[in-house]
Amino acid sequence: MYDDYAALLADPDVDAVYISLTNEAHAPWSIAALSAGKHVLCEKPLGMTAAEVDEMAAAAAAADRLLVEASWYRWHPRVRLAAQMVRDGAIGEVRHVAAGFTFDGSLDGNYRLEPARGGGALYDVGCYAVSAALWAFGGASVREVTARQRIGPTGVDLATDAILSFDAGDAEIHVGISEPAKQWLVITGESGELELPGSAYTSWVDDETVLSVSDGTGTRRIPVPAADAYQLMVEEVSAVIDGGDGWLLPLPESRATAAVLDACFAAARS
Repeated sequence: MYDDYAALLADPDVDAVYISLTNEAHAPWSIAALSAGKHVLCEKPLGMTAAEVDEMAAAAAAADRLLVEASWYRWHPRVRLAAQMVRDGAIGEVRHVAAGFTFDGSLDGNYRLEPARGGGALYDVGCYAVSAALWAFGGASVREVTARQRIGPTGVDLATDAILSFDAGDAEIHVGISEPAKQWLVITGESGELELPGSAYTSWVDDETVLSVSDGTGTRRIPVPAADAYQLMVEEVSAVIDGGDGWLLPLPESRATAAVLDACFAAARS
């Protein structure tokens, strides 16, 4: 047991830390942990800005330690399968992505309503939808962002709509924290479509899922067994820390997501 975070970071027997603090604390505590020689698995969004992610990445490089964003949905077998099928050209070149995540939270007294603590829909659930659009388009650069937000009484966005324009197509994003619960991810290519029905981002240990694949003549429903993506994330990151094999969410992808969130906020303000 530790009396404070600094005491934990000073313990030479601690190899890695998981940072699950509120959003504004991700960067300072990740940098502190990295500087103390610890590997870091940090909750999403990794940083509140791309500049923060750059500072965190520099600290990781200086310490020669891992820095991984704990966007745990990326470790789910259905998401991994969908990403692989996109890379393999199963639906042709991607032209359009529809991605969204809404829920109606009990927000009284919740940090999600505090601007200084990184509250709001775009930080809380927007990172899921934005990151999905980015991997669906193969990591291509976003050419233009348009966005609008519904701002609540405390100053955070209760909902954000955004269009991300790529050279090959576009992505429509909608996220909200005061709406009926719904998740969706549909990836449309030149020769077909992939859909992750149900809980596209938060499928949990009891959720047997399917990946729907359409080619214009019919739809295949590929069953994917229930999985604890959170456990898979921790196991794979731990394996890499121990010198073994494991999949890690690439830091450049986390940086790209942060840059698009920055652009969404800027576009909505303008």
